[in-house]
Amino acid sequence: MAAKQGPESAVGNSGEAAAPDTAQRLLQAAVEAFAERGFHATTTRDIAGRAGMSPAALYIHYRTKEELLFRISLVGHERAVRILTEAAQGAGGPAERLAVAVSSFVRWHAERHTTARVVQYELTALGEEHYAEILTLRRRTGEILRGLLEEGAATGDFRVDDVRGTARAVLSLCIDVARWFDGSGSQSPDEIGALYAELALRMAGRSRPGDKVR
Repeated sequence: MAAKQGPESAVGNSGEAAAPDTAQRLLQAAVEAFAERGFHATTTRDIAGRAGMSPAALYIHYRTKEELLFRISLVGHERAVRILTEAAQGAGGPAERLAVAVSSFVRWHAERHTTARVVQYELTALGEEHYAEILTLRRRTGEILRGLLEEGAATGDFRVDDVRGTARAVLSLCIDVARWFDGSGSQSPDEIGALYAELALRMAGRSRPGDKVR
């Protein structure tokens, strides 16, 4: 059983330099509040209270509630791109790399499920410019998966009639883990990642890494 996630080491474990302590506490508080109440039902007072400070202190670090959401979304989506890029550029053939990409992506959504719910399901609350920036990163995740599927189709590892649709389906499957996973079930993030990797290979027309599609 997975341990209950802290809110959110994922924000600070993005590979970037950690934010100053006060700003980091506000980000963590915002993740908790947005995940529990939703962006629109959360007030800056709610976030500041969870961080143990006054609303005025929040505005020293973040001008608006939307800026907090953007920061969380940006870190999460940059992390997603990095996970998929590292897998796509790793060792092995297309099937092995697709399996690593999916299992790693799913594992992050399970291990950081609170952050991932905010990252994946609150982005429509972003302002126009911020939404456009996040959308570019989301499109990049799709491009990486499509690249793996196209490569596998060209080498005969996969049989894929609709690469774009299959990539979209695989991404949707991975992302949805954040919606339902809470750490209370019998499967660990690693086990769910392995299961979803197998499902993705089957969707691509290859059930076992050792079998060639003919």
